[in-house]
Amino acid sequence: MGDRVEPELVLVFSGKRKSGKDYVADMIQDRLGSDVCCILRLSGPLKQQYAQEHGLDLDQLLGPGLYKEQYRADMIRWGEMRRGQDPGFFCRQATRGAQQPVWVVSDARRLSDLQWFWLEFPRQTRSVRVQSSEETRKHRGWSFTAGVDDVESECGLDSGVEFDWIITNEANAPSLDEQLKPILKLAEDAASSSLISHS
Repeated sequence: MGDRVEPELVLVFSGKRKSGKDYVADMIQDRLGSDVCCILRLSGPLKQQYAQEHGLDLDQLLGPGLYKEQYRADMIRWGEMRRGQDPGFFCRQATRGAQQPVWVVSDARRLSDLQWFWLEFPRQTRSVRVQSSEETRKHRGWSFTAGVDDVESECGLDSGVEFDWIITNEANAPSLDEQLKPILKLAEDAASSSLISHS
């Protein structure tokens, strides 16, 4: 393994586009601090590799704009192909160099992503699903796109997974602070046990 530090806790987030999974992941990192918690995005290495192989502008691909949208369907197909050859490819890239005791994986999209973390870090991995109604997601700018919203990268974790936590990111749900309490508690315990084991 070489440079990899064993994390104390790996929180693997999934959710539909515009469900707010990045927002929730950022919230957790804000609470814990970036010296304790890092956010790992599986889409980062995917976009990096895709940009490299297709001669595209990586910054634009990583941004929220239209540039990314015009390549999204092809990027999904290409990502599936890479995963077909090597299911752990993007997971390994994303975790490379992560040093903090708590890892938040903000964008697991398919069962193979979760399985990789369960296999590599069986003791540490917990799965979290962030969900929002279609109504709420539309308010945040989501609209259904064929070839994007009806393929595995959006639907791969819709069923068949027992999530450790389900967070409802809606105006009328309990506050995120309230819902995140048990997760933050677990993360704080993990961080302090890592301090003890390293002191």
